[in-house]
Amino acid sequence: MRQLVIAERISLIGHIVSMIFGLVGILLVVPNAQVIFDLSEVGQTAMQWSMAGGGVVYMILGAAGVFLYATRTLGLSRALAFLLPSVFISLGSELLGTSTGFPFGHYSYLSGLGYKIAGLVPFTIPLSWFYLGFVSYLLARAGLEVDKKANLWSHISAIALGALLLTSWDFVLDPAMSQTSLPFWYWQQPGPFFGMPYQNFAGWLGTSSIFMSVTALLWRNNPINWERSQLNIPFAVYLSNFGFATVMSLTAGFFVPVLLGLLLGVTPAVLLWLKGSSTPVQVLIEPPEISVARVKITAK
Repeated sequence: MRQLVIAERISLIGHIVSMIFGLVGILLVVPNAQVIFDLSEVGQTAMQWSMAGGGVVYMILGAAGVFLYATRTLGLSRALAFLLPSVFISLGSELLGTSTGFPFGHYSYLSGLGYKIAGLVPFTIPLSWFYLGFVSYLLARAGLEVDKKANLWSHISAIALGALLLTSWDFVLDPAMSQTSLPFWYWQQPGPFFGMPYQNFAGWLGTSSIFMSVTALLWRNNPINWERSQLNIPFAVYLSNFGFATVMSLTAGFFVPVLLGLLLGVTPAVLLWLKGSSTPVQVLIEPPEISVARVKITAK
């Protein structure tokens, strides 16, 4: 267990450090190319590596850290019950979207996010759906105390709220990643919301609601006991990724998407985290069995 915690912490710290390093590269180094030439040979190599694979590394580390956290706190079966639906359903939506324009609109990925599956979708994109989707759903499910109330309405509410938290992150991320000096994807038919079509948000809500619903069905016979301290890591992952997108958008002048994301994403996330149950987790420990050998005594 200790090794699992260490690996989890290293992955999550590396995830956040990679985001910060990426921000420095995108916002300071790229617009001022002369800075690279003023660096030492080691510094130049680091910057070249960051520009070439920084986006890939931070998403891989985020997915790894969140999966290790999920395995440690919920168990391997529950972790896989979210990982597999989120990865495969989101990949299906992304492949469909980049091929046909449904459900997000017409868009294409550029380079910088890793190997493209079928030449269309970088393999890191489904990983980002997983780890941001997981922390969003976890905050919603714990904050609404779904596993204590266990009724259809509470499950539907957690799915809807989790999907909204995830989509709110995209409100802020998408303009910055598609319309700045170093874009990672572009809209073939730009929409009215800062270059994004409104259809994109419907696609995000629909895709995330589907895989969160699948997870809710898979988890239905395994209620989870929560304590607030367990939500600190999901909360930190959500806020750090939202912060990355916020800095990118504010630098590019996209203020309205940031305000919308703060209203519909960060505010509910904070309230859900605060409302998370503070009741200690009850762990049932079975007493060890003590067997006593049967001794047979024969009298002569």
